[in-house]
Parts: sequence; structure tokens; C-alpha cells
Amino acid sequence: MNTSWILLVAAGLVEIAWSQSIKPTDNFTRPLPTLLCLALAVVAVYLLSRAMETLPVGTAYAVFTGIGAVGAIVLGIVVHRDPVTAGRLAALSLIIGGVVLARLTSPDAG
Repeated sequence: MNTSWILLVAAGLVEIAWSQSIKPTDNFTRPLPTLLCLALAVVAVYLLSRAMETLPVGTAYAVFTGIGAVGAIVLGIVVHRDPVTAGRLAALSLIIGGVVLARLTSPDAG
């Protein structure tokens, strides 16, 4: 796995943390949670932009948002006890499949 893909995976993981940091801001009325939320957003976009130096923009963004979506759904289920339904599991499967396909068919997938 080359550096750009490592940066992209890191960006996706930070996006997961960012997604979980939004609610504690209480509509951006709590200063420290808001600062953390904004910092995570900046770090996620910075890492994504670094990955996009060599990866195609469409591939990088699709993988980035896919990682974030899967992580947010899984954490919602595990941590927040969100409902597990056949539809949600199917959506997760499709997103994961799309991320894997994007990686395998990327011009620099070697």
C-alpha cells in the first residue's frame, strides 16, 4: 500500500472521529467540543488533500466518504445502539464493496 492510500485511510478514520464529535458540540454551543470537532474536520480534509496529490480525485473522495459512512454506521450500532436492519446491513455491504472496487480499479492500485 503506497503512502497516498495510507493517508487516505487515515483521513477516513479521522472522518469517523469527526462524525462522532459533532453531536457533543450541542449545535456548536459548547466551546471545547466545538474546537475538537473543527480540528478533526481540518485534519481529515488535510489528509484527504495530501492523498489527492497522486490519487484520482473521484476515487479518493469516494473512498474517504465510504470509510466515514461505514465507520459512522458501525459506531452508531455498537456505541449508540442504533437499530440493525437488513437495509442498513445491505447498505454497509454495498459501501464496503464500492470502496474495495475503487481501490482495486484505481490507476495506481499496484
